[in-house]
Amino acid sequence: MKKILFAALLVLGVSSANATEKQVASPDGKLVVTVSDADGSASYSVKLNGKEYLMASPLGLKTNIGDFSGNLTLKEEVETSVVEDEYSLPNIKKNHVVYKANQAKFDFWKEETVNRRGVQTKNNRLVFSVVFNVSNNDIAFKYIVAQPQGGSNPTQCCVINEEMTGFRFPEGTTTFLCPQMRPLTGFARTAPSYETDYNLDAPMGDNAGGLGWVFPGLFHTADGWVLVSETGVGSNYCGSRLNCEGNLYTIAFPFPEENNGNGTSAPGIVLPDKNPWNGVSEPGATPWRTITVGETLKPIAETTVAWDVVKPLYEASQEYKAGRAVWSWIIYMNDSGTFEEEKDYIDMAATMGWEYILIDANWHTIIGYDKMEELVKYATSKNVGVLLWYNSNGYWNDAPQGPRGALDNIIARNREMQWLQKIGVKGLKVDFWGGDKQTTMQLYEEILYDANRYGLMLVFHGCTLPRGWERMYPNFASAEAVRASENLSFGQYACDIEAVNAALHPFIRNTVASMDFGGSALNKFYNRNNNRGNHRVTSDVYALSTAVLFQSRIQHIAIAPNNLTDAPAWAIDFLKTVPVTWSDTRFIAGYPGKYAILARKSAETGKWYICGENASKETVSLTISLSELGCGADFDIYQDDEQLNGSVSALKLNKKRQVKVSIPNNGGLLMVEK
Repeated sequence: MKKILFAALLVLGVSSANATEKQVASPDGKLVVTVSDADGSASYSVKLNGKEYLMASPLGLKTNIGDFSGNLTLKEEVETSVVEDEYSLPNIKKNHVVYKANQAKFDFWKEETVNRRGVQTKNNRLVFSVVFNVSNNDIAFKYIVAQPQGGSNPTQCCVINEEMTGFRFPEGTTTFLCPQMRPLTGFARTAPSYETDYNLDAPMGDNAGGLGWVFPGLFHTADGWVLVSETGVGSNYCGSRLNCEGNLYTIAFPFPEENNGNGTSAPGIVLPDKNPWNGVSEPGATPWRTITVGETLKPIAETTVAWDVVKPLYEASQEYKAGRAVWSWIIYMNDSGTFEEEKDYIDMAATMGWEYILIDANWHTIIGYDKMEELVKYATSKNVGVLLWYNSNGYWNDAPQGPRGALDNIIARNREMQWLQKIGVKGLKVDFWGGDKQTTMQLYEEILYDANRYGLMLVFHGCTLPRGWERMYPNFASAEAVRASENLSFGQYACDIEAVNAALHPFIRNTVASMDFGGSALNKFYNRNNNRGNHRVTSDVYALSTAVLFQSRIQHIAIAPNNLTDAPAWAIDFLKTVPVTWSDTRFIAGYPGKYAILARKSAETGKWYICGENASKETVSLTISLSELGCGADFDIYQDDEQLNGSVSALKLNKKRQVKVSIPNNGGLLMVEK
C-alpha cells in the first residue's frame, strides 16, 4: 500500500549556482539521504543523527544507449510517497514484519544532441530516476532507466555496461569483507561460490588482488556501523560485487570467465514505454541496493530490508514445512550413502523427531533410482521427508558428482521432477553453480519455479548469495554461500577458526539471507569412528548454540547415529526440540569475529532462546538485560566452564530481568525460557 503525500513533507531542497540538493528522511527523521547533481555528477550521501556515515557517493550508469555518468541535472520536482507494507514470512528471522518508509523518486536529466530528420538539435531529457526508500535505519535504492524519446522505432531495451554506483566511507573506517573467488578455480573449476574467509577490521583500500568483495559488506565507522548489500536479483539482472579504490566501493559485474565463459557479464533490461508489459520484472528497473546504518550493531542484526522491498513472484503450490535434517556425508564424507546407512540415518531422524534427511551426492549410482523409491517409501513410513542432492550443471564446470544434466535443461528437469513428485521427495539440494551472471540467475529462478509446480523445496550450495529470495520464491529454503561446515572436515584450520566465523554471520552473511551452514556437530572428530583426524575445538554448548544462532528454514544438523549414545543426554534432548522458525530476533551483545549473543523467539511456542558464542581469546563476562523481551523469569541455562565442560541448570532472572554470563573461548551459551 502506498500513500501519496505532498513533497514538502518528505523532501527538503537547496539550490546553488552549481548544484541542486534534495533530502529525504526516515519516518523518525534520524536517517537522512541527500541527493545532489554537483558538478554535473549524480551522488548521494547518508547521515544518521547528524553524523556522516556515507560521504558523497556516485550514482550513474553507462549503457549501450547512452553514457549517463556525467553532465546530469537533478530535477527540482521530486515525486514522494509513504510506503507501508505488512507481510508474514515464516522463513526469515522475524515471521511478521511491518514496513514503513518514506519514498522519493529523483529524476536526472541530460542534454543530448539528437538527429531529427537530418537536423542536429539539442534535447534535454530524462535519462534515469533513482528511487530511494528510507525507513528507520535502512535505505534501499534502485534505478529506473528511461526510454529515449523520438524516432519511429523506440528503444525497447538496453544493456547496462557499467554502474557508477558507489559507497564512499569516512576516513578511518574499517571493513569486514569476504573476497570474491577467482573464476574457474577451486574444486573442479566451480568458483566463485562465496566460500572464502573474511578479512576482519581491515583498513580500506585493498581490492583483494583485483577480485573485489562479495555482498554483503560490513563497515565500521567512527560513529557506528554500515551494512551494504543488494536484493531483488533474479532473472532481471546479474549478481554484483564491490570493487574498492581508496575509500570508495563501487558496484562491479561478474567476470567474463564465470560459468566457463558462458553468458554475458553485463545485464540487460527492458525499458518502460506506453504499451502493456506482461513480464515479472519492473521495466527499466535495476535491483535494490541496500544500506543499513546503526550507531550499534542492533539495526544490523535485526534488519529485514532484504525482504521489505521485494514481492513474491509466484504463489506457493502448497505449504512448505520448515524443519531439522540429518545427513551422513558431513561426517562419513565420500564413502557414505549406502541404502542401509541412509536407513540408519532415517531411523535417527525419526528418533529425534526431525522432519528431513538429506541424501547427498552420487545417490543415483550408490543407491540407484529403483532402490531410492523404496528408501523414500521407508522414510515416509517414519514421517521423515527426503531431500536429494543434484548437480546444477550440464556445461559450466567439471564437478563429476551426480546426478548431472538433470536440472539445467527444461525437458530433463520436468521429467526428473515428475519422478521426484511421484515417489514423494520433498526437496532438492542443488550444488556447484559457479557464477553470478544474469543467465545463471535466470536458471536459479527457472529451477525454483518448476520445482514449485511439483511441490519441491530448494536448498542451494556452491552458490551465490540469496538476494531477497525467501520472499520472492516461496519454495526457496536456504543457501550455503559461506565457508560452511564441510570445511571443518577438510582441514584443521577451519576447525581452529570455527568460532571466529560464527561470530561474523549474525552481522553479515546470515543477517541478509538464510544460511545453510550445516553445523552443530557433536562428534569430537570428523570421521566415521569419531577417533582421529580433524577435531572440534569448540564445546558441545557452542554446537547447540549455533543451531539457534544460524537461521535457516531447513537446519541441517551434523550429528551421527553414535551421538545418540556417546553425546551428553542434555545435548541430544535440546536438539530434539530446537526450533527453526522464529517470530522475533533481537541483538543482545557482540562484536564481529569476537563474540555474538542473540535472542530469538520461537514461532511455535513463543519461548525465548538466548544463544551466544565466544571466539575471543579471553572469557567474555558481562551482564545482559532481557527486560525488553517481555520474557518470564525462569530459564534453563546451558553453559561451559573454563575447560569447556558443559552443563545445564535452572536459572531464575532477577526483577530487572538481568543475568551475568561468562563464555570461555570456543565456548557457548544457551538460555531457554521455561
